[in-house]
Amino acid sequence: MIKINLLLARKDKKKVGIKKEITIFVLALLLLGIGLGGMHLKMAKEKEAKLKQIAVTQKEIAEHKSLTTELNKAKEAQKTLQDKLNVINALKKEKSSPAKVLEELSVQKPERVHFESLKKDGLRLGIEGVALDDETIANFMTNLRNSKLFRNVDLIVSEQVEQRKLKLKKFTLSFEIVLM
Repeated sequence: MIKINLLLARKDKKKVGIKKEITIFVLALLLLGIGLGGMHLKMAKEKEAKLKQIAVTQKEIAEHKSLTTELNKAKEAQKTLQDKLNVINALKKEKSSPAKVLEELSVQKPERVHFESLKKDGLRLGIEGVALDDETIANFMTNLRNSKLFRNVDLIVSEQVEQRKLKLKKFTLSFEIVLM
């Protein structure tokens, strides 16, 4: 009878099985390496894209910051201008403002009257000045009485003085400023 040694076949099968397992293991490692390499490349590309996106975003942020600073400067300038306009409008509305009083005095003053001093005490205003004659002082007082901004116009003093060989009338007037 023929004897067949089956042990060798098992050993050969084991060798073939081990070779298969080693081959599968090496192929699995190779596939794993290829997969990891692919993932690494993909992540590197994504990282590069994100870095480019970050750079673009930072550039936009810098542009927006400069625009924001310009906007803030413009807002400050606008606020300053608005404050100035508010002051101007308040002065326009305020009928008894110093500018308005001086403007009204200038309008009402005859040509031959010269002011030497103005004194304000609350709503009371005193004027010292020089005129050519009594008639000019009377015209000035009449103009002040007819003005809507002044009332109770009184002549305190009127005296004759000589300046540069001319006889002039020195006067002092007192009147109240009307609040409107």
